[in-house]
Amino acid sequence: MKAFFRNLKFKKPNRLQWLRKKGNIIICLEILTILILCITFLWNKKLDNQSIEVAVNPTTDKKYIKWVEFNATYDALDKAYHYDIDTHNKEVELHFVELLSYLGTKYGGDFKKYKAKDMDQLASKLLSGKETIESLTKDMKYYSYYYEAYDAVLGGLIGEYEIEVYDPSKQNNGTTSSKASVTGSPTSTPLSTLKSTPSGSPTSTPLSSPTSTPTDTPMETPSPTVAPTKVWEKRYGLKGFSPIAKNYYYYDYDDFGASRSYGYKRVHLGHDMMGQVGSPIIAVESGYIEALGWNQYGGWRIGIRSFDGKRYYYYAHMRKNFPYNKELKVGSIVSAGDVIGYLGRTGYSTTENTNNITTSHLHFGLQLIFDESQKEGNNEIWVDTYALTKFLYRNRSETYKDLETKEYHRIFSMKDPSVEQYKNTLNKHDLKESDPYENSEEKDMPKEKDIANDGVIKEYN
Repeated sequence: MKAFFRNLKFKKPNRLQWLRKKGNIIICLEILTILILCITFLWNKKLDNQSIEVAVNPTTDKKYIKWVEFNATYDALDKAYHYDIDTHNKEVELHFVELLSYLGTKYGGDFKKYKAKDMDQLASKLLSGKETIESLTKDMKYYSYYYEAYDAVLGGLIGEYEIEVYDPSKQNNGTTSSKASVTGSPTSTPLSTLKSTPSGSPTSTPLSSPTSTPTDTPMETPSPTVAPTKVWEKRYGLKGFSPIAKNYYYYDYDDFGASRSYGYKRVHLGHDMMGQVGSPIIAVESGYIEALGWNQYGGWRIGIRSFDGKRYYYYAHMRKNFPYNKELKVGSIVSAGDVIGYLGRTGYSTTENTNNITTSHLHFGLQLIFDESQKEGNNEIWVDTYALTKFLYRNRSETYKDLETKEYHRIFSMKDPSVEQYKNTLNKHDLKESDPYENSEEKDMPKEKDIANDGVIKEYN
């Protein structure tokens, strides 16, 4: 047996023997190359995984945003807004849309990745003076597109304006002695008071005078004979309004993208705000009425185009018999905060003035337009406004009822510079009366003008 094992020889394995064959070496190199290409492709796909798509118009040969998903959270909107307000007219100004666009680009448009510290770090870099938004975004391939998209959504909501307030000199201890006093009215508030006042919660109300207490108690209708004296006050801040008037209860139903089956199978491209029939509906932004009348899906509805042409606000399912402010027609100019109609449940019928919606609510939609081909058809862009309506809740227009006409009107008028700019671009032909069931023609875009900053109050809403 020992002799057997002495004569038995084990061949030593040669690990390189297989690789010495030329064919096998080539196979290994090919596999390695494929792996490298796959890893590179997946990495580039990850970098280009953006919530935005750019196309080229074959007629004009110009690039435009074909699709974008706007999902900035309430917390991100609120924080960017306060940075904008805090730094207005300072040596270094931080801008609402720029902050959000930077983070949108960084996250690939996915604000589920949002962290407050990311915005704080961005703000710190900019406030240090060592960086500018241009230097920080010079290597960001998609920043310019995100900025264009986010500016299209938010560009008309923040700026300088004038608004009526009760004359402080005619008030006692911050409140009006008259029975017509309205709680929570937009009074002149020093910046120091604003900074120390908690704000930004989804349920906050517009700031009132320092000694008054905000409340959701329905206001008394001011009598013209005892109404307090009002004066104009310059402000900088949120000039967009919640779609439903102050003191009218509603709750949000977050169902953007949900399935709908009436007429044909489709997705829901709006945000539903459930409330009581007759609640005054408010213009979110200043603009002109482009559509007004019956639609079998939306019932009585109003469509308002922003003056820059980028936004189309859609308000649907308005009240039966008395859906709109009677003074409105296609082509009418409205200011942010104006009463435009009344909440209802019309729609889902080819017969006009029919209540076929089970629960009364306002369907609030926002369409973006970057190219003429996107106005109607398969290229339409509608964005989810759930977070936006929460953000706008802080600025709700107060209203009163005219007992003679049964119409509701805003209590505090506003002077929005964009309205005057737009009017200056129109001629008498453009201002002629229009058929309320036809779409108005697109108007020239207003030119930007410098607005004086003297005496402007920064407002946290």
